[in-house]
Amino acid sequence: MVLVSGFNVYPNEVEKAISEHPKVLEVGVRGEKNEDGTEFVRAFIVKKDKSLTEEEVIEFSRTKLTNYKVPKSISFRDELPKSNVGKIFVDYLNNLSGSLKHSTYYGLENKISNFN
Repeated sequence: MVLVSGFNVYPNEVEKAISEHPKVLEVGVRGEKNEDGTEFVRAFIVKKDKSLTEEEVIEFSRTKLTNYKVPKSISFRDELPKSNVGKIFVDYLNNLSGSLKHSTYYGLENKISNFN
């Protein structure tokens, strides 16, 4: 569970919403902390269609989720770490955070800025 501005966000709910996008193959969601200690939602996505953009995912998420549940950071990956039965290893998504290939942070005002 991720605590965003005092609200509980369940990663599986966000994953389910994003996975309904026709250009998304796989998605894993986790909470991360800003420098001030507040949490935000980050989505790790494997594209089904290479034309998928961060903005498209954010806009789609806004139609399915309340604002505080919409990911503030999107990271596209070639694959996500999985167990032998195909379940995404959420704990290993922590390791991906340190070696992101591409990630954009969408702040509370939903303006795009680089996130490192």
